[in-house]
Order: sequence, then structure tokens, then C-alpha cells
Amino acid sequence: MRITLLLTGKTDTPWIKAGMEEYTARLSHYIRFSVHEIIPPKNFRQLSPLQLKEAEGKLILKYLAEADQVVLLDECGQLRKSEDFAAWIQKMMNAGTRHMIFVVGGAYGFSPEIYAAASQKLSLSTMTFSHQMVRPFFIEQLYRAFTILRNEPYHNS
Repeated sequence: MRITLLLTGKTDTPWIKAGMEEYTARLSHYIRFSVHEIIPPKNFRQLSPLQLKEAEGKLILKYLAEADQVVLLDECGQLRKSEDFAAWIQKMMNAGTRHMIFVVGGAYGFSPEIYAAASQKLSLSTMTFSHQMVRPFFIEQLYRAFTILRNEPYHNS
């Protein structure tokens, strides 16, 4: 299986980038994982929130294939404990899922087309995080899931 984290906008804070790089490197021991940043339209500052969601949605759709398992990281998504998330990842691998794409939207969320394309919504917390902060948090949780599946001590250290 291959996992992609699809991001709307650039990661522009150095310490967030460093955290993402750290856990991406750790993940490479377990699974093929990549991060793709979608660059927003050039005129995005002049767009209304609705127009921006629509424009970002069109860009996101270009990365999705019909066979992909698309999971939106969304504040209204399902909450899972780390162990449950790990078990769900294992279930996806056992089911023969070839490609999972986790999508982090922009500041205003997703367009209706993206919600329709997704098979699931996942929330990292009942608190709201910026779309920048979600990036390293999610990659760390994905790494944690694989250490749980391998019965490694990271989860309990």
C-alpha cells in the first residue's frame, strides 16, 4: 500500500517543515509515504471563501483516482484513538487497498465535490488546529500507528 498526504497550500513554517520531515523519514521504514503540496491559485487573496474552496477543490480532484481511498482530515470527522487508527490502517492494508490519500484542506475547508469524493472523514481532535499544524500531527500519528502495528515501544515511551 502507498499513502499520500495531500496538502492545500505550502508548508511555510520552518519548525513545522522540520517535524514533517522527521516523521516522514521515520515512516519510510514501514510504508511508501509521500507528501504533496497543492499550490493555491495565484489570485487566491481576491477570492471569497466559497470561491477559494471551489478553486482548491478543482486542484485536489486532479490528484484523485477512482480506486483511491480518500480520507479528509476534517474537524467534523470521526475521532479515533491511536490504537483504533492503527487497526483501521491494518484493515485497509488487509483489504488490498493500494493507495490511501489523506487530504488537508485550506483555511475554509473543502468544497462539496471533495466531500463527495471522500470515503471517510477523520478528525485529529475535538479542538481546532490550523491547517499548518495538522500536517506534522497527522504524520506523527501515522508513524505511531505503524509502531503500534509492529508492537514497538514508541507508543508507550
